[in-house]
Amino acid sequence: MQLTGAQALIKSLEMQGVEVMFGLPGGAILPVYDPILDSSIRHVLVRHEQGAGHMAEGYALATGRPGVAIVTSGPGATNIVTALSNAYMDSTPLVVVTGQVPTAAIGTDAFQECDITGVTMGITKHNWLVQSAQDIPDVVASAFHIATTGRPGPVLIDVPKDVSFAPMEWYWPDTLDLPGYRVPGPPGRGEIDAALALIAAAERPVIYAGGGLLKARAAEVLRAFAERTGFPVVTTLMARGVFPDSHPQCLGMPGMHGNYTAVTAMQRADLLIALGARFDDRVTGRVDAFAPDAKILHVDIDRAELHKVRHADVAIAGDCKVVIDALMRAAAPALRRADSVLASAWWEELRRTQREFPLHYEPADGPPVKPQMVVETLRDLSPEDTIVASGVGQHQMWASQYWRFDHPYTWVNSGGAGTMGFAVPAAIGAKVGRPDRTVWAIDGDGCFQMTAQELVTAAAERIPIKVAILNNAYLGMVRQWQEMFYGERYSEVYLSPDLPDYVKWAEAMGAVGIRAESPDEVAPAIEKANAIDDRPVVVDFRTDAFEKVYPMVPAGASNDDIVLHPAHDGRVR
Repeated sequence: MQLTGAQALIKSLEMQGVEVMFGLPGGAILPVYDPILDSSIRHVLVRHEQGAGHMAEGYALATGRPGVAIVTSGPGATNIVTALSNAYMDSTPLVVVTGQVPTAAIGTDAFQECDITGVTMGITKHNWLVQSAQDIPDVVASAFHIATTGRPGPVLIDVPKDVSFAPMEWYWPDTLDLPGYRVPGPPGRGEIDAALALIAAAERPVIYAGGGLLKARAAEVLRAFAERTGFPVVTTLMARGVFPDSHPQCLGMPGMHGNYTAVTAMQRADLLIALGARFDDRVTGRVDAFAPDAKILHVDIDRAELHKVRHADVAIAGDCKVVIDALMRAAAPALRRADSVLASAWWEELRRTQREFPLHYEPADGPPVKPQMVVETLRDLSPEDTIVASGVGQHQMWASQYWRFDHPYTWVNSGGAGTMGFAVPAAIGAKVGRPDRTVWAIDGDGCFQMTAQELVTAAAERIPIKVAILNNAYLGMVRQWQEMFYGERYSEVYLSPDLPDYVKWAEAMGAVGIRAESPDEVAPAIEKANAIDDRPVVVDFRTDAFEKVYPMVPAGASNDDIVLHPAHDGRVR
């Protein structure tokens, strides 16, 4: 069967089971858009290519399947670079297809030409410049394999316009030729025995659960492992939901804005069992002062992460689910001491700190609204399995702190790259992937203004997401740092609560706009938003501009220097 390169590309995506892709057409990719009309794949027309990338990320994070985006050459391709970088940092599987100028024009500075494979070499797992239509099925199959195996991540396929028009003889590859690409196998017996020895000797253990556990679909086996050992569990920002917040062994989120118990538990631990975590600087604080007495058992699918930041006493390169399964099958006495661990002095200390230093904020009787109260009310009035997407900043930290994540794949956020503007398009992608779920985007007014044009996409495509803007009229996290570390010199952080008018903006884009200015208006606004399911909803919550995120570990400081809420005397512990 003879097809054009463009037809082969769409058919190859169909062979990979692609149900939806997010994109925006343009000259170089136009030949590929024609066969989309005859395809079973749903195309969501975005208003900006960055939105396409973040929607694909939201889809991937909510479903576990790779997200697919398709854009044109030049500025279309460069506009999606931010999403590629974000996905690379957070190990999110994406397949991005870009158009390119004809092969004869490459290198001539042709109209809308950009060396996008060169630009994205450092922020993709791999990329391809397709030079023959006959290669397309093999390239697409390889791209999906690389994006979804090992440590997941984004890949990019750049297709010149003449390759899209060229004829090819259809085939589908039976095997892939990927020299040098290897995924770690199961752990050896020696590695398991060494890990069990560390576990057996620990008196103050902590399971340091990272986002790699979600990529490995390891939530159930993690819970079984934690319950068999009795060990406490901290869940990083990227791992929220992998272990239920309501579970008695869950300590919550560690790190720069983690809760006191999670942060100090890691500092006091004599063993950290790091599973799919990369010892990120937001978690460790000053590395030479991090968990000074702890031995390290580190499991990660990416061998490059082992010993990168912190030397591991036992390092295992492997899939977290496979490694935990192997530990459980060993049936060693070290894994059957939950009763003694839970009754230990270690747990007594952890329970005491949980009682003495919970998350705290001062409630308000009148306007403005406390942002933490908004998140708590959203949590209490929304279905338990609601998917929450967030932007980056104070609102992200409050969402992670005050929501209760009891289900995996319900937290969609930008971690490593810290990409403002992520929430709205990512929520759209998550809702497309999980149309049965309620999806709330918790956003800041600064983040919202960066990608809010995608509300038009949501309205036009009937994707009924809900957006909660914690509108404090500032770039809040930057303002907090300026207040605490720059002598209250507020340089270029004020945004205004009324410019733009978010209710009118929402209405102009086909969404419902609601405003809540006082505490007694919060719950009715949320209930009204939750009752609307045929279009997007935006709620403008007017929040306290002076509220800060606590606890906080100052940048470059030790986790022992954690700053608490002033109600806890603001003491540095």
